[in-house]
Amino acid sequence: MSNPTTPAPSPHRPAEPGPRPARRTWDARSLALVSVFAAFIAVSAIVPGIPVGSFGVPITLQTFAIMLTGLALGGARAAAAVALYLVLAFAGLPIFSGGRAGLQVMASGSAGYIVGFVLAAFLVGIAAEQIIKRLPAKRRALWFFLAAAVVTVIASHLPGVLGMMLNLKLSWQAAFAADLVFYPGDLLKDAVAAIAAVAVHRAFPDVLVRRVK
Repeated sequence: MSNPTTPAPSPHRPAEPGPRPARRTWDARSLALVSVFAAFIAVSAIVPGIPVGSFGVPITLQTFAIMLTGLALGGARAAAAVALYLVLAFAGLPIFSGGRAGLQVMASGSAGYIVGFVLAAFLVGIAAEQIIKRLPAKRRALWFFLAAAVVTVIASHLPGVLGMMLNLKLSWQAAFAADLVFYPGDLLKDAVAAIAAVAVHRAFPDVLVRRVK
């Protein structure tokens, strides 16, 4: 007797079930959150700022909104929210501080700070993701604040100084001195953003790190 041969797999035979695909990051909920926080940043810019010195860079609520967006949404979604806000503002909506709009704002003393918005939201969001995963709720406020403070210096004040040097033709000493006046207000806004972020994550515990079902 001859041994039966194994039939070749039919091209129409259904494939064996493979591993289940990973949950998508950019679902409808994420897109909605990106849109909501982009609007939140826009509203924060519409609130009148406080002019400082003669360099045309006002104190506004934008940095507070940027930090809270990052701490609430995490790196990728926060960067997307800020990018959406910037696209709308560059396209002509008057949602930069002082009701400004368009690319001409990049020739002002605020250009460096604006350039740093996306990076700041992304970096503080990445930090927030790790804090949420690794630390209990009672320790998060302090670490949220520390992350926001470090990112404020690196991704907001440093680009801000460089922007004033380029656009306003200031020496680094003059640009640094002009930037120093923003530190107290920005650190206060970082503290408020940290407290607000703790409240957001307490109310919506899966907004950043989703629970596995």
